[in-house]
Amino acid sequence: MTAFVLRRLIQAVIVMIAVAFIAFLLFQYVGDPVVFLLGQDATPDQIRELRVGLGLDKPFFVQFWHFLVNASQGEFGLSLRQGSKVSRLIGERFPATLELALAAALLALLIGIPMGVYTALRRGTFMSQVFMTISLLGVSLPTFLIGILLILVFAVLLGWFPSFGRGETVQIGWWSTGLLRADGWHHIVLPAVTLAIFQLTLIMRLVRAEMLEVLRTDYIKFARARGLSDRSIHFGHALKNTLVPVMTITGLQLGGLIAFAIITESVFQWPGMGLLFIQAVTFADIPVMAAYLCLIALIFVVINLVVDLLYFVVDPRLRIGRAGGH
Repeated sequence: MTAFVLRRLIQAVIVMIAVAFIAFLLFQYVGDPVVFLLGQDATPDQIRELRVGLGLDKPFFVQFWHFLVNASQGEFGLSLRQGSKVSRLIGERFPATLELALAAALLALLIGIPMGVYTALRRGTFMSQVFMTISLLGVSLPTFLIGILLILVFAVLLGWFPSFGRGETVQIGWWSTGLLRADGWHHIVLPAVTLAIFQLTLIMRLVRAEMLEVLRTDYIKFARARGLSDRSIHFGHALKNTLVPVMTITGLQLGGLIAFAIITESVFQWPGMGLLFIQAVTFADIPVMAAYLCLIALIFVVINLVVDLLYFVVDPRLRIGRAGGH
């Protein structure tokens, strides 16, 4: 177990160094931060002085080392557009994105798993066909179109939910949350549903496929021969083994929800990191872009590490295989 964890940690460090190098290249080849800070009317002396102050006159790998040290401390300099520390901007926007991603993931799991089990156990029924059709639409329709349709129906025509913003929030230390206010829950419904639909359909289809595969295995046939009830077979044996690969995919999808909430946040003007990144790209705000890239990579690495460890704990075949190998 210890060797497994160490190996995964070494891989995670290598991945983060590679991502940090890509983020560092943004500073080298996507515009000149000195020009952004001083403007086009700056004198050569001002430009030279600022380049020395920012350390841009030093060799490439020395700059990269300084970037790595600062990035490991969560420091990426100042935003070229807003003039504030990038770490502060990310800290202000991260709670909104995380809450939206967790709400979408919870919706996807609570609805997707039961739908997947139902379509596997009730193949050919009318409701099963309806669920499969809905899943096909959820996979096919682009996220921005789903968001616009939900705004049109539930915000404009019916007036049930607001179409933009996060609503009232409560500050708990440095963390801001809208989940302690009814208005916050009211605002999160449409963006969470928009972000959850694709993940929901993916989980439903995955659970269905895995469930059908498990139901064809020999130990399920043996359980039937022993006279176990359908409920015990389906939920005590089949579903338990079905959820092992689902857990892996779902964990990685949580990182995807955080990383790819950009479109949903743009459609609903949700004040999260995705909207901040879109604004940074528009204004070529390189420090914010680099910080976002490193943070998303870190989230994926951490989630992947946690999922690997959970998979190692849940699936005894991995432990047996490694013990036999040693």
